[in-house]
Amino acid sequence: MPIIFGRRQARQTTRSIVVDGQQIRVCVRAGAPGGVPLLLLNGIGASIELLQPFVDELDPAREVIRFDVPGVGGSPLPAVPYRFTGLCRLTGHLLSALGYGAVDVLGISWGGGVAQHFAVAQRARCRRLVLVSTATGALMIPARPAVLARMITPRRYRDPEYLRSAAAELYGGSARSQPDQVRAMMHDQSRVGSPRGYLYQLMAGAGWTSLPFLPLIRQPTLIMSGDDDPLIPLANARLMHALIPRSQLRVYHGGHVALITEARELAPVVDRFLEGGRT
Repeated sequence: MPIIFGRRQARQTTRSIVVDGQQIRVCVRAGAPGGVPLLLLNGIGASIELLQPFVDELDPAREVIRFDVPGVGGSPLPAVPYRFTGLCRLTGHLLSALGYGAVDVLGISWGGGVAQHFAVAQRARCRRLVLVSTATGALMIPARPAVLARMITPRRYRDPEYLRSAAAELYGGSARSQPDQVRAMMHDQSRVGSPRGYLYQLMAGAGWTSLPFLPLIRQPTLIMSGDDDPLIPLANARLMHALIPRSQLRVYHGGHVALITEARELAPVVDRFLEGGRT
């Protein structure tokens, strides 16, 4: 049955399935037959609900797949911590369980690291790649120490008033003038996982870097970065653009979470790229 989201009507289903012994909460928005689905990989600590504003602004004909990684949102904690390699393998098996072959992949922030790894480790399953507000892992141009100190804890997902006070310093862009929008976005929509799930996400990327294999990414790639992103400075996007052979760089006016707060502006950019156009 159609579900109403904002201005749009879409057939969207959310359910849990078991993949490699792990229960995974997955959401699929139906699209037009014959198209290439878009797989979204979320930022650290974020559940599938957080990306809903962006999904609502995408072409309604585009099929969209989202899932909560183990320990986040509606996916229970895994038995043991995991690495990006294991998560990419799980993602591939999830796609197979859902009946998908090749997909387009968009990763934002922490999910952008997973997306880079997936594009190389599961090359045949990734047609086009979109990297948003992300970097190259342990070897990157870092944020200021004060910003990193706020990011390393999941407190912003658990304490709305703390997030409101920290939004400008963490996310930049429209969060500087509209911190309540970010607070509402993360606390009225998103489901919070356990602190240990957040820790497992931090551990998954600890010591990981994509720098040695960025030239091996052969998929057409769109790199999107804000000009006011305290968490992931713009220089990281320029570095990835220089190292990924078939990449385009789109710099937008905004901060770390503009894909959500400015979804109406940025979703059409992603749609054009996925259809083979220049951005």
